[in-house]
Amino acid sequence: MNLLVMAPEPVDAAAVRGALGGEDLGDAKILFVSPALNESALKFWMTENDEEIAAAQQRADETEAALKSEGVQAKGVTGESEPLLALQDALATFQADRIVVFVHAEEELRYREDDVVGEAERRFGVPVVEARL
Repeated sequence: MNLLVMAPEPVDAAAVRGALGGEDLGDAKILFVSPALNESALKFWMTENDEEIAAAQQRADETEAALKSEGVQAKGVTGESEPLLALQDALATFQADRIVVFVHAEEELRYREDDVVGEAERRFGVPVVEARL
């Protein structure tokens, strides 16, 4: 199974298995995308994004290491600040069987995290699962 996972925070194999209803990840190949999210639209337009990109790379590296330490084939990459564009870019080089999108709890939702799942299913024709952090 090729699994594309996107999250605004680092995740481990237990979180991914939980999002998939406890499914085994033994034969999974995971591409983890960490979008360089901003906390608000104003911050997105008013600042350089170097800090967000560096933080996204840190999350990608942490997740890749956590997944590999649990025996999962994984690669972590950074993505565009627009989550749907980050998914589109990843799907250009990684043919996913499923997509898992982790989002913050409802009260902590950040800029550009709303309705990613519904739109991703419409655009990409791949089953998408949403999971809360």
